[in-house]
Amino acid sequence: MRKTPFALGVVAASLGILWLLQGLGIVSIRPILCFANCAPVQGPSAIWAIIGAVMVAVGGAAVTWSFQRRRR
Repeated sequence: MRKTPFALGVVAASLGILWLLQGLGIVSIRPILCFANCAPVQGPSAIWAIIGAVMVAVGGAAVTWSFQRRRR
């Protein structure tokens, strides 16, 4: 049994939740690491909300897939 899909799924879903909440304007966090002229997302952003929703779905699918492979 490999734990990699489960761990990656949890990380992807966690980041997706953060990005979804930031995209919806519920959470506002300053950039932690910046290489260029970075600015925090101010208010809702449809692009970040969509990216977050996709990442939650992908992460959830990876976690579900890892549990289904474990049952076999």
